[in-house]
Amino acid sequence: MDIKQYMTEVGQRARVASRVLAKTSTGPKNTALLAMAEIMEQSQPQLLQANAKDLAAGREQGLDEALLDRLALNEARIAGMAEGLRQIAALPDPVGEISDLNYRPSGIQVGKMRVPLGVIGIIYESRPNVTADAAGLCLKSGNAAILRGGSEAQFSNQAIAACIHAGLEQAQLPATAVQVLETTDRAAVGELVTMEQYVDVIVPRGGKGLIERISREARVPVIKHLHGICHVYIDASADRQKAIDIAYNAKTHRYGVCNAMETLLVDQPIAQAVLPALAQRYQEEGVELRGCEATRKIIDANAASEADWDTEYLAPILAIKVVNGIDAAIEHLHRHSSGHTDAIVTEDYTLARRFLAEVDSSSVMVNASTRFADGFEYGLGAEIGISTDKIHARGPVGLEGLTSQKFIVLGDGQIRQ
Repeated sequence: MDIKQYMTEVGQRARVASRVLAKTSTGPKNTALLAMAEIMEQSQPQLLQANAKDLAAGREQGLDEALLDRLALNEARIAGMAEGLRQIAALPDPVGEISDLNYRPSGIQVGKMRVPLGVIGIIYESRPNVTADAAGLCLKSGNAAILRGGSEAQFSNQAIAACIHAGLEQAQLPATAVQVLETTDRAAVGELVTMEQYVDVIVPRGGKGLIERISREARVPVIKHLHGICHVYIDASADRQKAIDIAYNAKTHRYGVCNAMETLLVDQPIAQAVLPALAQRYQEEGVELRGCEATRKIIDANAASEADWDTEYLAPILAIKVVNGIDAAIEHLHRHSSGHTDAIVTEDYTLARRFLAEVDSSSVMVNASTRFADGFEYGLGAEIGISTDKIHARGPVGLEGLTSQKFIVLGDGQIRQ
């Protein structure tokens, strides 16, 4: 297979399909989404059979149990994919929404209309459910999608793609609105991220290595986050129990996720009150603690190195630092936060407002666990990923984040004098 020619043809088909979707009303898009959901449920035996091939190949290649678990489909996960598509169908359609319409002195009306981005390329690893989620979100937001899943899920992704295409056809929409690449050649990714004439945005979902490669090679704009080095800062005025519960949940609810806390900052006056109780709860969960010198005088912890403040563990490891007030906490965040999610626990309204204003992360929280940094929890229904970039979409990226706005002008014969 000539990869360059194949990818060019994929890009051309996607561009044509994107123009069809841009003028498609909400009804046919929802019809397609609901049909996809029903077909997936009906195709459960075929999906499980395809997934079994991927799992068998994965075991032969020596994939670890965590990767095999992410790769696996079962009845519940297939039902979850179908339910996800139905939830996307139930969400408001952002396309065509007009806002900020105002009269100007000239008599014209100026406003903004929300429009699709066009063609979105999504590159992801392991989880085959991303194929269904990404297809659904791109379709509802009026975008054509080019999906490149990991080679370890190739059979599963193609089986899911068959359900997606059948649903599109039932709604009389082009099957090329969602294309799952049929090749596992890594060169296809290199082509996809440089096809400026056909692809408008790239969304990488996966490990740091994948995202660094995409960011380095792409000539197409990328929506991404590299790290999830999230912090909780416990201020001296914090309610003790509230602080303990939030810091415990932020770390231990799930370890291998980008919104898990990796560094705990504690104001010096409250450190003696909260750290021993937290250390006991962490110890019961098997969390390794790495602390600064002041922390180690209060609790039993390994010595933290400078590298610990810049590490996304994705594991039961936590770095703890005692700081001297909110200024020191914010300075630490400026130096070490990845810009994903940072939280303060405080009963001081003024300090809460300062933290919200001065901490430059895509999600900034007051008295809540960082684990809430999630599209579903934010009411977006679903997300394509989380962005720590500062332009266009930032934070969890849902339907609105997969659209842009254009200015519209309504006149009645006005000419500029």
